[in-house]
Amino acid sequence: MNSFKKGWFTERNELWPGMCISLEVDQVLYEGKSKFQEILVLQTKTQGKALVLDGIIQCTENDEFSYQEMISFIPLCSHPNPKKVLIVGGGDGGVAREVAKHPLVESVDQVEIDNDVMEVCKKFLPGMAVGLSHPKVTVHVADGFKFIAEKKQFYDVIITDSSDPVGPAVPLFQQNYFQLMSEALKPNGIVCSQAGTFWSSRKFVTETYKTVKKVFPAAGYAFTTIPTYPDGVIGFALGSLNPDISFKDPVQTFSDEELDRLNMKYYTSDVHRAAFALPKFINDTFR
Repeated sequence: MNSFKKGWFTERNELWPGMCISLEVDQVLYEGKSKFQEILVLQTKTQGKALVLDGIIQCTENDEFSYQEMISFIPLCSHPNPKKVLIVGGGDGGVAREVAKHPLVESVDQVEIDNDVMEVCKKFLPGMAVGLSHPKVTVHVADGFKFIAEKKQFYDVIITDSSDPVGPAVPLFQQNYFQLMSEALKPNGIVCSQAGTFWSSRKFVTETYKTVKKVFPAAGYAFTTIPTYPDGVIGFALGSLNPDISFKDPVQTFSDEELDRLNMKYYTSDVHRAAFALPKFINDTFR
């Protein structure tokens, strides 16, 4: 009671009031501050290395694949031919790693505003940062908002792998950002954005979903389980220019052998469908 144990990192944030998650730490591997945010890399006791930005856990080696695979393959497998993909954010490289795996993807633009995050991850989290050096991937150190504004009907899929809606990520959850993404998509294009947890951030989740519905003819919300995120889950808001799309029914499926070749650990077509099976209380707030 009334104290946090020595040797533990504790994530506390107003986005999930009254609760927190703690990780037992063996060693602080890196601690610094970029132009945009504080960067911390921890060697944890049970979760591998962890990346923390502005005091919020972004990923741990033990469970990062759940988030990276789902935010990537849900939109990619909802599109019949996702050749050109844009990733906004995702400085750890994990989403780029997953997107580049997809056999139909030909080119990926990765736009990250904070070069320091990418350099730190290359050194300490190479298992994720490997995505940044994939031959399909072109990395741009730039403001994603401004980058998208210059693109018109250019991408099949846009994935926003942002941090939570504080600091430099705030603009990536606003309606004008989703509008810019819609204009940067080819006909029938799809967007997918990190969209919080419906347990402790229900208002934010609902507002984000309704913002997507205002901009796109079709909208959806899916989630995945991930132990080191608040509430153990994280959600994704999806929008499409195709009004007839059914996000929960993947148009591309992979056999078990193909999933093994792609080195998938979490995503399957069944998991894709299940990700859209939402509790009644959240469906009620979306109406």
